[in-house]
Amino acid sequence: MRILPVIFIVAVFIISSCIKENTTLNQKEQDLSETLLLSHYKPNSIYQIPKTQIEKPKFPVIDVHSHAYARNEEQIAQWVRRMDSLGIRKTIVLSKSTGAQFDSIYAVYSKYPDHFDVWCGFDYTGYDQPGYGPAAVAELERCFKVGAKGVGELGDKGNGMAYSTPGPKAVGMHIDDPRMDPLLEKCAELGMPINIHVAEPIWMYEPMDSTNDGLMNAYEWRRDNKDDELKHSGLINTLENAVKKHPETVFIACHFANCSHDLNILGKLLDKYPNLYADNAARYAETAPIPRFVKTFYEKYQDRLLYGTDMGLSRSMYKVTFRILESQDEHFYEQDQFGYHWALNGFGLSDDVLAKVYSKNAKQILGL
Repeated sequence: MRILPVIFIVAVFIISSCIKENTTLNQKEQDLSETLLLSHYKPNSIYQIPKTQIEKPKFPVIDVHSHAYARNEEQIAQWVRRMDSLGIRKTIVLSKSTGAQFDSIYAVYSKYPDHFDVWCGFDYTGYDQPGYGPAAVAELERCFKVGAKGVGELGDKGNGMAYSTPGPKAVGMHIDDPRMDPLLEKCAELGMPINIHVAEPIWMYEPMDSTNDGLMNAYEWRRDNKDDELKHSGLINTLENAVKKHPETVFIACHFANCSHDLNILGKLLDKYPNLYADNAARYAETAPIPRFVKTFYEKYQDRLLYGTDMGLSRSMYKVTFRILESQDEHFYEQDQFGYHWALNGFGLSDDVLAKVYSKNAKQILGL
């Protein structure tokens, strides 16, 4: 009869241990839910669906948006070999630079004229002084004689033309400012296209809270706290004003004019201005969540869109752009390349559209 109390005691002990263990696990789970940061979120897709590996694009590629990522002749030679192996026929190096800095970049990249074109910047020295213009135009002409085929990447994120090295930022002077007119007109005269970055993706202007869909990138590049700057719509207006005022100048609005959230904004500009083009550089992750809508956009504006990267020069970087443009893959992640938490999808573009976006449109603009 004494066995029953022993059994009872053991049972109570086991039940108590289980309760304690479950309580501990629940506490750990609760702690994890409260301490896991969004930046730690690195999901793997659980879906057993096709995964396409694209080693080379279907058609030769002209990358209209890259930079001087290779810093010496050995690195440039390695880049050339990678381009050849991947089917990248030519890369536009947007140096943003003038003067001796442009000359030094051009000197090393021009050793591979079939692989690289180097574009210069604008010199904003003295932009806030009377008489600004003639010296900047003269420097543009000098860069053109050295070998610059275009201008870029110009940039304005809200407080004026900022992308220029080694010169100063032109605070308060936007692309539609009358002081810019002589430079934009000279570009038309010389046949130099302009690559320009205006604004940032819309997430950077939204509140930095739990409702912000692109928070992982938005906080790093936030503009919501820049009260003295033009906002997204204001910057798009400056672009339109300049494109309208200079119909003989070719403009390339890079990054889809940062209208990934509403490509209809860009579409309306493309409908109105035949001298405006757009590149898709560094906006693959921003558009891949909505593949059907974006595919329709590519189809409608297939004669005005250009392939770009702006994300370094790694082999994996190029391959993910091919996968997004060409495949119909669904729900895959590329967190090593992109800073968002969402899954990506392929657009499955047709051969006709791919051929134009990859290089035919760029050939027309560049006179190749």
